[in-house]
Amino acid sequence: MGGWSVFVTGCVWAILLLALFGDSLASAPEFDPYKVLGVSRHASQAEIKKVYKRLAREWHPDKNKSPGAEDMFIKITKSYEILSNEERRANYDRFGQMDENQNFARAPQGFRHFHDSFYFDESFFHFPRTSRDFTESKHLLHYNQYMNEVLPDSFKRPYLIKITSEWCFTCIHIEPVWKDTVLELEPLGVGIGVVDIGYERQLANHLGAHRTPSILGVINGKITFFHYSVVREHLRQFVESLLPQKLVEKVTDNSYLEFLNSWHEENKPRVIMFDVASNIPILYKLTAFAYKDYMRFGYVDMGLTETSQVVQRFNINTYAPTMLLFKENTEKPADVIQARGMKKQIIDEFVSNNRFLLVPRLVNQKLFDELCPVKQFHRRRKYCVLLVTGEGEQFVSVNEAFFDFASSNTKEVLRFAYVYQRKQQTLCDTLLKKDDTTPPQVILLERRSATGRVLYRTVTGGWNGSDDDKHRLHEQLELLQRDPSYLTHDAMLPELNNEFASMFLIQWINTAYDYLAQFYFDLLYSNWREMMPVLSLIFSALFILFGTVIIQAFSDSGEDKPAKQKATDSPKTAESSPGPESTSSRPPKKNFVEVTELTDITYMSNLVRLKPGHINVVLILTDASKQVLLRKFAKEVYSFSGSQTLHYSFLNVDKHSQWMDSLMESAPDARPSDCLDEEEEEEDTTSNKSDYTGHVLALNGHKKYFCLFRPVFTGEEAECSRWSDEDAPTAGPSKASRSRSSSRQKATTLEIHHKLDRLGLWMERLMEGTLPRHYVPAWPGLDTITPQK
Repeated sequence: MGGWSVFVTGCVWAILLLALFGDSLASAPEFDPYKVLGVSRHASQAEIKKVYKRLAREWHPDKNKSPGAEDMFIKITKSYEILSNEERRANYDRFGQMDENQNFARAPQGFRHFHDSFYFDESFFHFPRTSRDFTESKHLLHYNQYMNEVLPDSFKRPYLIKITSEWCFTCIHIEPVWKDTVLELEPLGVGIGVVDIGYERQLANHLGAHRTPSILGVINGKITFFHYSVVREHLRQFVESLLPQKLVEKVTDNSYLEFLNSWHEENKPRVIMFDVASNIPILYKLTAFAYKDYMRFGYVDMGLTETSQVVQRFNINTYAPTMLLFKENTEKPADVIQARGMKKQIIDEFVSNNRFLLVPRLVNQKLFDELCPVKQFHRRRKYCVLLVTGEGEQFVSVNEAFFDFASSNTKEVLRFAYVYQRKQQTLCDTLLKKDDTTPPQVILLERRSATGRVLYRTVTGGWNGSDDDKHRLHEQLELLQRDPSYLTHDAMLPELNNEFASMFLIQWINTAYDYLAQFYFDLLYSNWREMMPVLSLIFSALFILFGTVIIQAFSDSGEDKPAKQKATDSPKTAESSPGPESTSSRPPKKNFVEVTELTDITYMSNLVRLKPGHINVVLILTDASKQVLLRKFAKEVYSFSGSQTLHYSFLNVDKHSQWMDSLMESAPDARPSDCLDEEEEEEDTTSNKSDYTGHVLALNGHKKYFCLFRPVFTGEEAECSRWSDEDAPTAGPSKASRSRSSSRQKATTLEIHHKLDRLGLWMERLMEGTLPRHYVPAWPGLDTITPQK
């Protein structure tokens, strides 16, 4: 036994040494895209593309029937996918790797050599082959291809896209169902796409696909995920659900006349399909979606008794599907096809050849561009015969005569159309202004550039629909086809108005409904990873909204409480107000503003010895106005009471009248010059003292200056008391004279508390530091505070 264990151990070590230092035991052939395409590592993108096209034509399975052609074509395609993308090419050049979700950090050389040396055949472990077959390779999508081709094309047909990856073993289980679905839906007109999440990470992120396998649909630029079990019937129903609901109208005996006669309002031909099936075939729905801008589609179920009259009316063969196309004449179809096996190619050719009415109305610029294209070559000339007419009954016979003339035309070079002057006023004015004519008129024109340049000529003699008019129009058309220089006028046409723009609101409502339905669908099927950004945005908005409402409610509740004032002569008197205490840096919670009275006791602490940077806001009042002004004062300064640098006091001028006079004398610049002049003029004729009731002072005890608020005029006080510091810069002599004249008119006296109406604005300017400052050499002494006893 011991010898046998030694032998086994030696064999193991021999194998390891050979793996580490030998070239290989059975090395797997390394895939090199440069060798497959036969280009150098420094080849340009143009060279790579040229070689790829040549090899793709040479090894295409449809042309090359050799056994290894399909495998070689897959290698060529995969090599081009790697080298045509700069990022993947750089990854391969640096690390020798091609899958983006692999770790690009280079392993140590010894370990890498060891890994390369041990090659195991996939069949030994029964691993399924992950190489794509040819049918899937032709459906591979790149980001630029999706943005430039698939996205615009999704407005004409729906796309079914599968998200997969190289090592997605779950994708193998759905592969047979996917192939059968592709074989069924692709011939009907459904676009098919495959996105490798390893190679096309950017496209996968754009689509919102973060796991494999995933299946999604794209229509009208909108992405919808498939959430059901991957069954062929479910995928088919999913594609049908992507299409608009009212794309095809079901027609019966009671509704077919209304359906056919509505061509005039929508300016589109009508297509009716007859078949014996309760559900509308998906091929017909896809055709209706592709040509929805040109035609209106209807469906008749010949198996119903409610459709027997319309089937008999048009003599339909019930044994084969039939399509009737109607234009202006609703009694007789303009074209008919009937076949047991309706193919997409047959239907597309049938519909595309009859996209326009015989004489369509120009309702938008897109229709004008397609009906009357710009001249490109001499042999592709298109002349547009345009009738400028109206909508009234007097134009009915004129329009019908033009329709009759156009219906007899068999020349492809001539295109007939008409336009209503009222709805396309600018276009008609441009074409009719040179000849100074009025509708109805027939105009021959040829478009020369996409910017709107045309050559045109008005048919001589006008248009009344008579036989002479028809004969004259026929002669001029023959002359135009022989000599293109017959068109003598040149003009730049404006862009046509979109006559169906009024339907924008309805389209917007339908689009909003589709997005809401998609939101509900994603929420119902727990597509949480895609829905998380939307849900986060919604909850954030709701949180901000309700938070703002709650904060506003709490802040307003304090302001709405009734004011309760208490004025006392104590050193600290609490004056009730709708506001809280003023000694907190945060919005106060107490329901009052603390206002103290300036007396000989509080004078030093509240003014002379006030801390640097602190300001005492002092209200000047009298015994009679004390209660009213204190209540108003507290209400106005409440919003500023949270500042720690503001203090509030009041001064009773009935007790201390000398202090205010002394303060104003020490700062003569505090009074407007016109008030001083007026006082000098009236000094000998009046002995009335200044009324300082309602004045407010902002006193800075440390820097010895104050700011002055003069109350709002109530009709009683002197003229100069109407002024405030915030009005001083803009006040002038003219304003002062108007104030004196209005004072002499003895305006109606207002309530006393209105004196402080503008105090809140003054306080805001005080906090901003924009009020004028009046400096004093020293504060008035105590003798001006306490009266002589």
